[in-house]
Amino acid sequence: MWIWALLALAVLAGLVWLVFRLPGPDAARPGTARRILDERYARGEIDEDDYRSRRAGLS
Repeated sequence: MWIWALLALAVLAGLVWLVFRLPGPDAARPGTARRILDERYARGEIDEDDYRSRRAGLS
């Protein structure tokens, strides 16, 4: 009986470990570079010409 409890605990620990090891939703999502570029433009870090040339380079 205690073997089943130990096995269930091991499976649960493995699932928790797996969840924390998986990359986040933004890690491999396409368009991340474009989102960062949009944010930089919105904050005023780059001007419109620079924004348009960099955006064209991403396409």
